Amino acid sequence: MSIPADETPTRRQTATENASPAIVADGLTKKFGALTAVDQLRLTVFPGEIFGLVGPDGAGKSTSLRMLATIMDADSGTARIAGFDTLHEAAEVKDQLAYMSQRFGLYQDLTVGENIDFYADLYGMSRKGRQKRIEELLDFSHMRPFIRRRAGALSGGMKQKLQLVCALIHTPKVLLLDEPTNGVDPVSRRDFWRILNQLREQEVAVLITTAYLDEAERCDRVGLIDQGRLMAVGTPGEIKQLMDGRILAIRSRQARKIIGLLRAKPFTKSVNLFGDTVHLVCRDSKDTHDQVVDLLQREKIDFAQVRETQPSLEDVFVSLLGKIDQPPPETEKSAQIAMDGATDIASLAVQVEHLTRRFGTFTAVDDIGFQVKKGEIFGFLGPNGAGKSTTIRMLCGLLSPSSGSGTVAGFDILSQTEQIKLHIGYMSQKFSLYEDLTVTENIGFYGGIYGLSGTRLEQRLDWAVEMAGLHDHRTSLTAILSGGWKQRLALACAILHEPPIIFLDEPTSGVDPLSRRQFWDLIYSMADQGITVFVTTHYMEEAEYCDRIALIYDGKMIASGSPMELKTMFMQDKIIDLRCVDPQSLIAPLKTLPEVRDAALFGSGLHIVAADDQTATAAIRQLLTDRGLDQDTFVMETILPSMEDVFISLIEEVDRKKDREKDSEVDKQ
Repeated sequence: MSIPADETPTRRQTATENASPAIVADGLTKKFGALTAVDQLRLTVFPGEIFGLVGPDGAGKSTSLRMLATIMDADSGTARIAGFDTLHEAAEVKDQLAYMSQRFGLYQDLTVGENIDFYADLYGMSRKGRQKRIEELLDFSHMRPFIRRRAGALSGGMKQKLQLVCALIHTPKVLLLDEPTNGVDPVSRRDFWRILNQLREQEVAVLITTAYLDEAERCDRVGLIDQGRLMAVGTPGEIKQLMDGRILAIRSRQARKIIGLLRAKPFTKSVNLFGDTVHLVCRDSKDTHDQVVDLLQREKIDFAQVRETQPSLEDVFVSLLGKIDQPPPETEKSAQIAMDGATDIASLAVQVEHLTRRFGTFTAVDDIGFQVKKGEIFGFLGPNGAGKSTTIRMLCGLLSPSSGSGTVAGFDILSQTEQIKLHIGYMSQKFSLYEDLTVTENIGFYGGIYGLSGTRLEQRLDWAVEMAGLHDHRTSLTAILSGGWKQRLALACAILHEPPIIFLDEPTSGVDPLSRRQFWDLIYSMADQGITVFVTTHYMEEAEYCDRIALIYDGKMIASGSPMELKTMFMQDKIIDLRCVDPQSLIAPLKTLPEVRDAALFGSGLHIVAADDQTATAAIRQLLTDRGLDQDTFVMETILPSMEDVFISLIEEVDRKKDREKDSEVDKQ
């Protein structure tokens, strides 16, 4: 289904409407045995356009890109890249094309500069001719300071930027990106999208798949694919027109309890959780608004706001691609965890003091301390390379601390590591099960490792399959499972032995929104059973689901508290949300205003940081008017900061403090 064009074209549509397409797919089809992975794919991407391809795990996104990149032959259909046929003119296509796969494909032992040189050699660039291009790309990507660093020592965000630099070395006209920001922190994701928007200005055609639907909001057009078929194509605004019903946004600290109340109401079409906000899909928002307010007041539930809101792409994604299991209602126990400030030692699942880990002269974790209560969902956030995984490995008994002390499940992290391993579940960033075993064979294997056998193993295996919703996949080979189902299987294996604490290291990285929500349903269920969940994530919306959060940067703890505490206590600046056409073009002029501290893309609009929102709003309104924007073409309001705003603000404040200290040292010299 293709959506009719909106009456008002976007700036990018106007710029490309007379250009020849850079990418054309006409009826592309690919089958693997009885499975049709891609079914009659038809799409067109123009020069200077960013086209987002989104869909659930296993929808056919990666297969589509591989066919366009000439890595995989289509069974039927045709495709052209920059005018060249992908089947009959593959050599010419490769000269015009750059492709970046999901997995890091560079040489870990080579430096940044050596990797770039290697790719220049692959594309046959002369030594003399390549240098200017390398210099441009190093400045373009801000990678110059790391030219001599080994690729294996880079953070996740810098690795992705290095892959992009290597892909762009031969100045391609078309760029294919397969989920390039998976596992990348919000700061690095913003930087990556800054680069993509610069490429768009250079008339490079970009086709990108992404699991982040806020990123899809930044694309010029979006294609929604499911079971190999393209369901809808249009601008993000056009796609949102497919939403059936109106949306009421209800912001509350008791969001999960509200979902339980609303689920069975006759006015409810569906209800979903977005951070600390419930999105209620209904037919008549005005009548429903009054009914919802009355219900919340009768139930004595505190709420900050109930208002109609525009659908996000994630709302549409969930609506079009099928309903999901709703999160279980919040129990009194789980609600109490978030509010209880007691730190009785018997109530603690994890306690650490002055925890430090050094690797040679490098300090990965630097004198941190925190406590996690039993039955709590504890979020551990930080940029790539901040020390999150190192901390988890120490807590799990997999790595010895250089100094400090702590207990996990009542056992000492220095002297009782083997007992700790028996009382925890651990799910690493990378999928670590056996792909050539079936689902039940993997669970059975892990049950044997944990000492389960006979009837007890059978009982726990049946329980794990039921808990993770894997009954329809019991005999499936693990290798053929989509990312979301693999994560469920990994979780089932990690809690098979009924541990009181589970450590989840970026468990939903690269998983589609439906699967992420279903995975968090399982986390809620575990927490309601009294299991302590210690989770790291780069999805800032997921951080909102945690009872408490700790933020680590450069190995140091820089903030901790509930999501609401972090937003209200640690974020001094105001956030102004601006919705308008082509927000990217406004970032640079907005940053020149003295009233504005920062401006960045956020979904389909901008988040503008200001010390005084009233004076900043007046200055912004004048700037927009001077640029010819009518009052009815933009919407601006002061909002509560998102977790991404808080995350970036705190990290930038630490960086500014470091810069001031450096300047002070220079002055002393």
